[in-house]
Amino acid sequence: MNAGRMKALVRRQLNRFPRLKALLKRLFRAVTPSGGVSTDYVEMEISETGGESARLRDAWQADDLPQRQRKLVDGQLAEFRRGTPVPVFDVIVQALRHLAPKDRDGSMSLLEVGCSSGYYAEVLEIAGLNPTYAGCDYSEAFIAMARQKYPALRFDVEDATALRYEENAFDVVISGCCLLHIPEYELAVAETARVAREYAIFHRTPVVIGEPNTNKYYRKRAYGVETVEIHFNEPQFLALLAASGLQVIETHTLAETLVAGVGSASRTYVCRKITV
Repeated sequence: MNAGRMKALVRRQLNRFPRLKALLKRLFRAVTPSGGVSTDYVEMEISETGGESARLRDAWQADDLPQRQRKLVDGQLAEFRRGTPVPVFDVIVQALRHLAPKDRDGSMSLLEVGCSSGYYAEVLEIAGLNPTYAGCDYSEAFIAMARQKYPALRFDVEDATALRYEENAFDVVISGCCLLHIPEYELAVAETARVAREYAIFHRTPVVIGEPNTNKYYRKRAYGVETVEIHFNEPQFLALLAASGLQVIETHTLAETLVAGVGSASRTYVCRKITV
């Protein structure tokens, strides 16, 4: 059975069971990287994606977006400090604990690409991890907030597809839930691999499972801002990582929804850089 017929069959079965359909819709919202802050998802045709991606390219540079996001983040940080599990934080902490630092002094240098207001630096501090943290984002408003919140740390305004750091500049590079908003995501993966010395982590990556070898593109609202979100075909995404010189050594699944082998997931991929 081809994928199109399978999808049609799944839709017919779900229409017969409205309660199950409603449950799966809630689960789908749960596996999207931003959770409840993302609304109004509309799947786009492939022919629409280029124009819409260009139109909404600068959506995350809205000046009021950092304040909207930080309200949610501050609540999550408070829970994390009290010892409450926060899965998106726990995954990064677990991944980093497994990685061995290579610097002579035993420390680990870390860059977060798409750092927003730099709050993962606080996550790592709460967890008792002490890498030499730096963050970058293409939004000047987010970087301004990061510098105000964490004045002792380094934050740069950078384009994820053309980073100005030297090759092998950081032991670990985290791509922090930004690929899904980058039309030229292949370049962003390549740049993450280039500036990483040992490891690259692609955090909170939405992937499509059991579908043909194409990505899915959505128009949505995040924190009230209209933007585009990419859900990557998983085999295709893993092939891209390998082509960029990265070997996946751990996969952490934050959420997954499957019906008859077809569905979506939110995953964090921990990769080792392969020296050729």
